[in-house]
Amino acid sequence: MDNKLDEKTFYMKLKQKIFEWGAAEGFQQLSISDTDVSSEKSHLNEWVEKGYHASMSWMKTHLEKRLNPQQLLPGTQRIISARMNYLPPDTQQVKVLKSPDKAYISRYALGRDYHKLMRKRLAKIADNLRKEVLDANLMQRAFVDSAPVLERALAAKAGLGWVGKHTLLIHPTDGSWFFLGEIYTNLPLPIDNHPQKNRCGDCEACLKVCPTDAFPRPYQLDASRCISYLTIEHKGTIPEEFREPIGNRVFGCDDCQAICPWNKYAKTTLEKDFLPRHGIDQADLATLFLWDEQTYLRNTEGSPLRRIGYENWLRNLAIGLGNADKSARNLAALQSRLEHPSEILREQIMWALHRANDPRPRKRKIKRS
Repeated sequence: MDNKLDEKTFYMKLKQKIFEWGAAEGFQQLSISDTDVSSEKSHLNEWVEKGYHASMSWMKTHLEKRLNPQQLLPGTQRIISARMNYLPPDTQQVKVLKSPDKAYISRYALGRDYHKLMRKRLAKIADNLRKEVLDANLMQRAFVDSAPVLERALAAKAGLGWVGKHTLLIHPTDGSWFFLGEIYTNLPLPIDNHPQKNRCGDCEACLKVCPTDAFPRPYQLDASRCISYLTIEHKGTIPEEFREPIGNRVFGCDDCQAICPWNKYAKTTLEKDFLPRHGIDQADLATLFLWDEQTYLRNTEGSPLRRIGYENWLRNLAIGLGNADKSARNLAALQSRLEHPSEILREQIMWALHRANDPRPRKRKIKRS
């Protein structure tokens, strides 16, 4: 009995140390859950069966690993979930979105890529654990969007917030502008399975504001219609029905978060790496479209913008220019790449130039058929 009491006390103290290490590494909050996410199975299966994962085949391929953390790391008993705020101060992104000649880039992508930063800091916490426990049988692994993990479900289970109708996690004092990361471990740490009450109520602002009507119903996202998916994950030409509603969004979309009442309380980031670089938060579409590939690679080094590649970068900007003011500068920028070797890009440019002579009113929002 004494040994059991000693063990319980040890893990309680260890848990407190984990939270202290997390705070020292810049995380706003850590929490610990067990591994049971079986309640998500029917919802996730339905989502995949309806094809709402679009071309993201890995969502279907590794479904069981998402639902059974032990398949990802055998022996896992606990999951430490962590969140880190990323909202940059004074980005004036709403003003940029309403300025058709400007390039709108999702707030999370204005600075450096969060994956390496967070994974490195979670690894430090894991290393501290190893030094503290001194157990040869210790198994643990840190994840930041790098494996099939149901991060929002796990974070919600641990009490870091609730999943909103836009499918993102919401914290009552920090809103939804934060990244999530996890440490899987086989340590029997005390858990914080105290899910927060869903406080969305009757509000459907996030569903109604979506330019492409990407939410078939509350708490379900059809990725194939989502601007973030279309401008980041999607390869090839962007379907014509979505081009006008995309507007000047060239990498991601924040509309469903920006309108959420809970983000009135969101705190800005303390991480310098998440602050805008190279004036990307105020850049003109035409300026970015005229970057050659070396300039693109240089200015996106260490940035999430690098992941889509130069061709899709130009593709997205061409659509933005097609929705922008028909100034001589914008038209000249488009015409300068009419002979580009990419058939995909040429097709988007021709669409954009055609828009210059199209007298029909613009459709800033569409409804699913």
